[in-house]
Amino acid sequence: MATTGARSCLQYLLHLAHDNLDFRLPEILALLALRGKAFQPGDNFRENSPFWCLSGLSEEDICGVMARSVCAKSAFELWGHGRTQSDLRTSLLNYPPEHMLPFMQKGSTYRINVYTFNKTLEFAERIKRIDALEYLPFEGTVSLKNPQHVFCLLEDYGTDPNNIPEHPEYIYFGRWIADGQRELIRSHSVKNRHFIGNTSMDAGLSLIMTNHAKVKKNDVVFDPFVGTGSLLVACSQFGAYVCGADIDYNTIHGKGRSSRKNQKWRGPDENIRANLRQYGTEHMYLDVMVSDASKSVWRKAAVFDAIITDPPYGIRESTRRTGSHKDGFKTPDGSYLESHVPVSQAYHLSDIFTDLLNFSVHHLVVGGRLVYWLPVYRSEYSEEMIPLHPCLQLISNCEQTLSSHTSRRLITMEKTREPEDVDSLAHLADPCYRPYQGHNAFREKYFSGLNKRGGRQENKPDVNKGFT
Repeated sequence: MATTGARSCLQYLLHLAHDNLDFRLPEILALLALRGKAFQPGDNFRENSPFWCLSGLSEEDICGVMARSVCAKSAFELWGHGRTQSDLRTSLLNYPPEHMLPFMQKGSTYRINVYTFNKTLEFAERIKRIDALEYLPFEGTVSLKNPQHVFCLLEDYGTDPNNIPEHPEYIYFGRWIADGQRELIRSHSVKNRHFIGNTSMDAGLSLIMTNHAKVKKNDVVFDPFVGTGSLLVACSQFGAYVCGADIDYNTIHGKGRSSRKNQKWRGPDENIRANLRQYGTEHMYLDVMVSDASKSVWRKAAVFDAIITDPPYGIRESTRRTGSHKDGFKTPDGSYLESHVPVSQAYHLSDIFTDLLNFSVHHLVVGGRLVYWLPVYRSEYSEEMIPLHPCLQLISNCEQTLSSHTSRRLITMEKTREPEDVDSLAHLADPCYRPYQGHNAFREKYFSGLNKRGGRQENKPDVNKGFT
């Protein structure tokens, strides 16, 4: 078989899952960046298409991306493509034989699969498609169960399920190389997780956030609103050391009422560490602690390779920080009494995001990434709502629609330099760095929208869907 080096710089085809469309390109870009490779799409590239042709990569690069991606289903070495069967035939016959023949030799075994997007073919039609490829010089033996080489004919019938054409819009043929990590979405489902809460992050989104953050082996990752640790589970899956903090004592220690149906109280071993143990990554667990995100307890040092989090929005979990509007808790010398128990007060969303960016600037390494969710009221959304900082570059901004009037956006930022004293005054010099106060009204607008819908519908909407 030809070596990987000899087969570099060919054209490859990615078959992507047709969900979370906004998140796919940033994920692939991040995974390529981990390998120091650029994204070079084909001439007919369409971001919403389930098929992307890429150039300038080696088979090793493709395998590296597929070993991480949860947005991509499969990857192929592209041998031929065209709008019609005739175009496909011409393209395949023009493919360099030296790249094709090593996988078609006598004594080898192979299988040809037929995949159609947005249309289902009868079995007889699939066999007909395979028989039409008789012009290819296969000399090996067909093996359906355990072939050495797998080839795939892929037909794209567009993305409109209400207007499916009779003939495919485009056809591809190639040699299968690797599958993505879609299986992790099932195996890490929160439905089967040992320790969960009301706001445990979906496994698929957790893994996507990990990839957007370019988390890699031996990185140190921190979640300042850790909750039940779904993001720590995802990061540890890819070899990162993980730690987190949360203001909720009961969640951090796995105490209190259970979020599971038919279970009143949490069990003795329901905690974040047990979740990592469930997936065999307990050795990547550093620790978690009870801490207020508005009052950092960390020394000012760049210690984290990534900060990934889902801050509370005030819907299913309250936005709280320690403090009180009342005086009298401190002694004359400014210290707290020994018997003092901290009380909490409202933590406005604008302050949460300002504190999060400032914390990231001081504790991320240069080149490290901050990935977090930003809730928005869709009709009022604009780019100026995204919190900015002079030391952080906005990398991507992906929308997840949650209802007709609300969504949340996955924001990815990268630290470009160390902070300077003048950066603390950036909001005075440039309005784009000022906190957007409109975030503070999100909770009221969210429930106001539900009440308006409730006036038109008798069924009560699910106010818990997708929110923290």
